[in-house]
Amino acid sequence: MIGVIGAGLVGTRVVEQLIAAGQVQVLVSDTNVVAAKRVAQRYSDSTHQVVAGPTRAMFDTNVVVLACPAPHAKAARRLLEAGVGVVSCSDDVEDTLSLLDLDAIARQSRQSLVVGATSSPGLSGLLVRMLMSRFDSIDEAHVAVHGTAGPSCAQQHHRALARQSIGWHDGDWLRRPAGSGRELCWFPDPVGPRDCYRAELADPVVMHHGFPELTRVTVRVSATRRDRLTARLPMLTPPHAEGGIGALRVEVRGWRNDSRHVEVIGAADRVAHIAGSLAAACARGVVTGGFASGARVVGDSDSPNNAMLQAVVDAGIHLREFVGTSSH
Repeated sequence: MIGVIGAGLVGTRVVEQLIAAGQVQVLVSDTNVVAAKRVAQRYSDSTHQVVAGPTRAMFDTNVVVLACPAPHAKAARRLLEAGVGVVSCSDDVEDTLSLLDLDAIARQSRQSLVVGATSSPGLSGLLVRMLMSRFDSIDEAHVAVHGTAGPSCAQQHHRALARQSIGWHDGDWLRRPAGSGRELCWFPDPVGPRDCYRAELADPVVMHHGFPELTRVTVRVSATRRDRLTARLPMLTPPHAEGGIGALRVEVRGWRNDSRHVEVIGAADRVAHIAGSLAAACARGVVTGGFASGARVVGDSDSPNNAMLQAVVDAGIHLREFVGTSSH
């Protein structure tokens, strides 16, 4: 049985993708009992059993997807100590660091803890691993994100623009004010070009863990002038239930045939759909033994990356590559 804590947008998409992949038993839990029961009723049928239950019932499952708002580290620790695998959708920097610190506990329990199983981080690392085969070596990864999954995600990104961004730069962590470093990033259609800025997002932490050969890792998020001006204030308007089409852009730089080489790839879809599809694929991977024990990040060399990428594509998420021309 696979458990899902969180019956919001991402949690619902996780359940949906698990059922589509043939998972027979799913347990859903949420502080909003009505929301959990609604998800259970929606996806249960004669061949699939989706049950709404209390959080304590999660200790009887094989793996639990944490699709609830951060922090996740405390819940992940309890589950690991009880012998339950964990997949976390958290994109909070401090929470991500705390989750990675659970590596020894996960190894001792012989369980897998998949950290950052969402769009960014998550799919971003998977795309870096995919592009690596086109290089002799890589040394830079630059991520840009547009859009949010649901209300909790929107609030997290709002806070991220008010804090300090973190990036990996030539062997050291580089901190810069969030909302600075404007860069025009071209996302796949229908999103197109957006002004993006530094923000306190977890991609550099996850990328550094999964790709130690990278010497530079940055992440930016799209933002309007109003977003930046009001970042240190409470959200002026309630976040949308689901904020339209989002997008992810990953640029990898390195060496090929003794020359500098750049590859750019991205995806445009509803962020909750991307996150839910990847988290569900990770949960299935943990159940089938595809992940080694310990704290893992999506895209690292010990993860079933090809299977997860195929699951994402099978969920209807189209990957789009930038193809340009140059003149000398």
